[in-house]
Amino acid sequence: LTGFTGNGAGQFQESPWSPGIQTRLNRLFAAEEIPPFVVAFPDCFTKLGGSQFVNSTATGRYRDYLIDEVIPEIEKRYPVSKDRDHRFVFGKSSGGFGALSLLMDRPDVFGGAGCQSGDMGFEYGYLPDFPHTQKELENAKGVERFLARFERAPKKTGSLIRALNIIAMAACYSPNPHSEWGFDLPFDLQTGRIQPAVWEKWLAFDPVRRIETKPEAYKNAKAIFIDCGFRDEFNLLLGARMMHETLDKFGIPHTYEEFNDTHMGISYRYEPCLTALGKGLPHISRI
Repeated sequence: LTGFTGNGAGQFQESPWSPGIQTRLNRLFAAEEIPPFVVAFPDCFTKLGGSQFVNSTATGRYRDYLIDEVIPEIEKRYPVSKDRDHRFVFGKSSGGFGALSLLMDRPDVFGGAGCQSGDMGFEYGYLPDFPHTQKELENAKGVERFLARFERAPKKTGSLIRALNIIAMAACYSPNPHSEWGFDLPFDLQTGRIQPAVWEKWLAFDPVRRIETKPEAYKNAKAIFIDCGFRDEFNLLLGARMMHETLDKFGIPHTYEEFNDTHMGISYRYEPCLTALGKGLPHISRI
């Protein structure tokens, strides 16, 4: 599962110093680091940049799409094992969030998950971008005009994408078919004041909070992998550490790693994730 603004096909892009995931997989297969398996790269992109792989009236039923359409299609096309112990889900950033969420929602479908620099610890990952998004929306004179400006922009700058991310998360976490845009923002457009009822809907999706109330969903997992760079720009390391601590509290085996890098350009981290999932051998390390 890809990160925000990513799509499945983009994972196959190669460059001289950063091979695509198919090269990384072939390397692991050839070295017999992992057993052979089929990897699918679903496209869950939306006009807002992503779906978080959840069901939402504002974006679509992407969780159901993955479980009810993508998996059956894979099983129809390829000679794969059809039990949950042989089916893992992994991803980076929003994809890491999606992997942990899918494992929690459907432990009957997935036997393990890999989360790389995933969205969790929402108060640190999302709240810092609320003031920026409020300013962008105020300058644009509303959500619709901001989205129109984004569409027209010849270059989608980091400032625009930063605000779009919060809008997309609202569409995923706080959809409202009766609201003006099909979702509710977690802050007031004029003052920036947090809207507690909406923010609570967001927090209900936070893997760190969900595992506290539903640890049994992970109890029978064959493998769980979580990592994050300790220079991650979106404060996701704190969420990863909280998740690691909570999993330890409930005695849930998992692999946890921190590494010396940021959030971007870390496709090389797929290899330790896939190795841990392929072998299903929990351990903890910091490198």
